[in-house]
Amino acid sequence: MIEIKPYIEHAVLVGLITPNQPEDRTKEYLDELAFLADTHGIVPVKRFTQRLDLPNTATYVGEGKLEEINQYILEHHPIDVVIFDDELSPRQIRNIEKALNHKGKPDVRVIDRTILILEIFLQRAQTSYAKTQVEMAHLQYMLPRLTRMWSHLDRQRGGGGTNRGMGETQIEADKRVIGQRIALLREQLKTIDKQMATQRQHRGKMVRVALVGYTNVGKSTLMNLLSKSDVFAENKLFATLDTTVRKVTIENLPFLLSDTVGFIRKLPHHLVESFKSTLDEVREADLLIHVVDISHPNFEEQYEVVEQTIREIVNVQSDKGQSTKEIPQIVVFNKIDNFTYTPKEDDDLTPMQRENYSLEDLQKTWMARLGEDCIFISARNKENIDALRALMYDRIKAIHVKRYPYNDFLFQQYEND
Repeated sequence: MIEIKPYIEHAVLVGLITPNQPEDRTKEYLDELAFLADTHGIVPVKRFTQRLDLPNTATYVGEGKLEEINQYILEHHPIDVVIFDDELSPRQIRNIEKALNHKGKPDVRVIDRTILILEIFLQRAQTSYAKTQVEMAHLQYMLPRLTRMWSHLDRQRGGGGTNRGMGETQIEADKRVIGQRIALLREQLKTIDKQMATQRQHRGKMVRVALVGYTNVGKSTLMNLLSKSDVFAENKLFATLDTTVRKVTIENLPFLLSDTVGFIRKLPHHLVESFKSTLDEVREADLLIHVVDISHPNFEEQYEVVEQTIREIVNVQSDKGQSTKEIPQIVVFNKIDNFTYTPKEDDDLTPMQRENYSLEDLQKTWMARLGEDCIFISARNKENIDALRALMYDRIKAIHVKRYPYNDFLFQQYEND
């Protein structure tokens, strides 16, 4: 029997260097875009960047750069996909596809970071709830971009002096069908949201702890350690889509621990809206465990992305110093086993750079201000996990005793024993 191997798509990546996004930042974004492509099973083979003050409103990059991309595709077959690092407008997609159209037939798909993330979510959604969430987000994104899907109907345009042809009729019909499907999915999600809210109420008043963090920082690995369960974890972006909730007990203290979907820069707005119930696990948590991959070169930016997203979720108005709900938080700097730095020579007069910092140096920076609110671990090597458990125990106990004052006496007896 002949084994038929699945076809693997190859892609080129495109990003911009702007006054607000310097070259090193663009490189990091394209690194992340390449990781996203790899997660989706696409092999990135070439990167293109261009310096512009602003993205070209018609083609994102300039005409010369677009022709350079076009020439590369012609000379390096097969290139199946061109992935742009920012969200493209319907007009930009249409113009780019036209420029890359060879002999009247599109040879490549033109997608952006948003559609790539949506396709990964579609690929990885397991439960009916996650599939419903992702399908609605995907349809909402594709609705204004349908014209490019019906180019094969252009030749069917009617005559008789009318400007409305069969192709346009099909587009309108398809938009109506998708609009109806979105409305149906929205109603389904409302029902599911109510069911999940009821489930959360039925959990009683147990203390709720939520793991949050950038995607691929080790939340699921930590979840497995703390809960002694077997949550799926791998070195891929968005390995976890569905919220996993486990009852965990540290010493004599039970609580609920949830693992949430990872955050990422430029997370599509439709996904944030669709995953409302998933994010409710964050909003309704009593304690957040913010997991940070300290081995990542730009972990501080990832930290800020998550912090900003958390503020948006819980309606924190940080600029005014007020909030509707301040959720206590422990920052867990994970992957210390992967941390690397380049020692600076003693006679080197150049300023100390971020890449020259040791772990001890970093702990003396802004992290020192976190005090007992942060801890450094390796979930993979189980390093410092007991200290993390002890810290979590103290925080959860304080919340529990405040909620159940009578239990304070029981806690004291237990600890004295």
